[in-house]
Amino acid sequence: MTTNRIVTGAHYGARDWVAQRITAIILTLYTLYLLVRLFAMPEPSYASWYQLFASPFMKVATLLALISLAYHSWVGMRNVYMDYIKPTWLRLTLQIGTIVLLIGYAFWALIILWKV
Repeated sequence: MTTNRIVTGAHYGARDWVAQRITAIILTLYTLYLLVRLFAMPEPSYASWYQLFASPFMKVATLLALISLAYHSWVGMRNVYMDYIKPTWLRLTLQIGTIVLLIGYAFWALIILWKV
């Protein structure tokens, strides 16, 4: 059985719902971990933050959080566009613009992350 998908719509809600929940859990766990580390620091400084983000574990965790944030944002914005933007040309333009911005932000964050 094949399904024909339209470029600007026809996504499956259950998959998006599960993806949103999984990425939200990842982002919540990452945020809680950062808060615990922040409150555990005797005196937060540039050096202590640098040391925290220099560890391979934190780089991988931050990378996972960044990917989750980008995907979570994409699913949310795409659903808003599909629900509320009716002209196909405008919806497609906004979706492409959002993809370009999210990819740009992700690469920028990766550059910052791996410089540490």
